[in-house]
Amino acid sequence: MPQIYARPLAVGDTIAVFSPSSAATAFAPLRYQRAKAFIESKGFYLQEGSLTGKKDFWRSGSIRERADEFNALLHDPNVRCIISAIGGLNSNSLLPYIDYAQLMKDPKIIIGYSDVTALLAGIYQRIGLITFYGPAVVASFGELPPLVDSTFDYFLSILSRQQALPYALSPPAAWTDEMLDWETQSRAKTLRPGRWRFEGTGNVEGRVIGGNLNTLYGIWGSEYMPDINRGDILFIEDSLHNAAELEREFSHLLLCGVFDRIAAIVLGRHELFDDQGSGKTPLQILREVLNDREIPVVSDFDCCHTHPMLTLPLGVRMRIDFDFQTISLTSQWLEADQ
Repeated sequence: MPQIYARPLAVGDTIAVFSPSSAATAFAPLRYQRAKAFIESKGFYLQEGSLTGKKDFWRSGSIRERADEFNALLHDPNVRCIISAIGGLNSNSLLPYIDYAQLMKDPKIIIGYSDVTALLAGIYQRIGLITFYGPAVVASFGELPPLVDSTFDYFLSILSRQQALPYALSPPAAWTDEMLDWETQSRAKTLRPGRWRFEGTGNVEGRVIGGNLNTLYGIWGSEYMPDINRGDILFIEDSLHNAAELEREFSHLLLCGVFDRIAAIVLGRHELFDDQGSGKTPLQILREVLNDREIPVVSDFDCCHTHPMLTLPLGVRMRIDFDFQTISLTSQWLEADQ
């Protein structure tokens, strides 16, 4: 399938917020307003989807209401980027009702993370549009400095122009998964030094595909799940799971033959991982499941539920140099300049 690209963002463009699952704009209104002010301070206009500020028990609205919100933004010619308010559990419910023909007619930047993986993967699989695993409005841009600034810099670097290739991804010097109450947070979160960990040798290049692993199981086996092909680089991340849950998730990939096809794994940092007293890390559990398969792995990758967060195009080619410990994007992700 030919790939489709959205045009780059420009200062003054309209970015629209939508709520495909959880009602973050309703349950965290102060953080949402802080995020809105931050985005608009950068020269963009934040347009609110129809479910902004609304709540329907465990979600922002019914399946039809959420699909209608998204489709209305697809049909708005002024909207150039559609970004989720947050994740949740039920974005996969929208996939049968999305106006894919309109998105092909007027490709827009679609970005979010966590549960929004279902939409990012499903859209890419159905029409070939490059989508973006990256920040969400409330969760990411409602954060305090300096983390919100770093996340926005990564966001703008990827989305404001098609970069010269290869484009090197750079790790942040520090990160955090400290949990503070969103509506009463008054201080910056405590940072920890961090780096990406490379286990392997030589160069690996392939299409990067994946997202939030727990969410992918909600579309697994459906027409919306991208094929994982021989030579692909599998990007996976998760949050708030324990060791038993993570072993089950990794083992599912093994049983499905995924580890027999991929060329490498990029494993995101796991927010507030519960090792259940084992002392094991997510990487160690993954290696146990791999059972001596010599698959190179980059772990502690900062495109996940921790702060700050990179923005990663899905469906593009990635090159990992394990000897020099670098990661680069090697194919187009936005419409080229005319």
